[in-house]
Amino acid sequence: MPIVFVMGYVPVTVMTKMSNKTGFRSSFVPVVVVLCVIVLIWYASAVVLNLPWQKDVFKRADNTDYSVVELVSGTMSQERPVLPSPHQVAQEVYKTTILKKITSKRSLIFHSSVTLSSALLGFALGTLLGIVLAVLIVYNRALNKSLMPWVIASQTIPILAVAPMIIVVLNAIGIQGLLPKAFISMYLSFFPVVVGMVKGLNSPDISHNDLMRTYNASAAQTFWKLRLPTSLPYLFTSMKVAVAIAMVGAIVAELPTGAVAGLGARLLAGSYYGQTIQIWSALVMASLLAALLVVTIDLIGKLVNRRMGLTQHG
Repeated sequence: MPIVFVMGYVPVTVMTKMSNKTGFRSSFVPVVVVLCVIVLIWYASAVVLNLPWQKDVFKRADNTDYSVVELVSGTMSQERPVLPSPHQVAQEVYKTTILKKITSKRSLIFHSSVTLSSALLGFALGTLLGIVLAVLIVYNRALNKSLMPWVIASQTIPILAVAPMIIVVLNAIGIQGLLPKAFISMYLSFFPVVVGMVKGLNSPDISHNDLMRTYNASAAQTFWKLRLPTSLPYLFTSMKVAVAIAMVGAIVAELPTGAVAGLGARLLAGSYYGQTIQIWSALVMASLLAALLVVTIDLIGKLVNRRMGLTQHG
């Protein structure tokens, strides 16, 4: 009997490990392929866009006997290119993160921490607001018909038009600093949470709702024991969208204020002085931060869903 157990157990374990490796490859390989394609397109675009200026540089230096290699190399080593090449941006990110002190005003880590603090606060406020609105919409038919259209309409207003008004109004009542930027992030991030939670709270099967009525469960008991647990996968999916949008909102909020710190401030300073490499390094840093936040929310969601028994153990 032990022999049968061992012989039957080993193949299952091996198959599980193989399936995990296959799942990892199926999710990792496409990302790497897409990233390589993006880098190649980026390099090609940098050569094309920087080519006219490099030809003019050779012309002014009376250098007409240049090779294609020299021309292409020149387009990727300009001080203020139209489009910096990936390695130029990578070098700038390295210099402003590793080689600079965190407290330095030229450190991307310092500026990222400023933007990240307002983005996370706005994301937390937006998530809380979205959950509250979703509960009100699901449990009140009047609010479902009256509030939901306004929630959707709020997202049709360009954030660049709303941000200055929010900042001016809040400054008028004495609210400055972190909160105005957080409110703008909240304005952008609450919408996907509302939509996801409304879908999630309405996701339980009719049979499950009937079962709760059979047990004479109250509305509160149905909410906590049925609706809320089944809405968690929808909530974490919407939170992944919301946290990325909150990052965008925090950067946009720094633009009309003339901020001296934050990734938005780096973008402004780079545009004022024509430092395109600085602009792109700030954009890349913002993308990396947003990706890190999304991955973090995804891991937390998988852990919670697994503990709640909403996903199968892999």
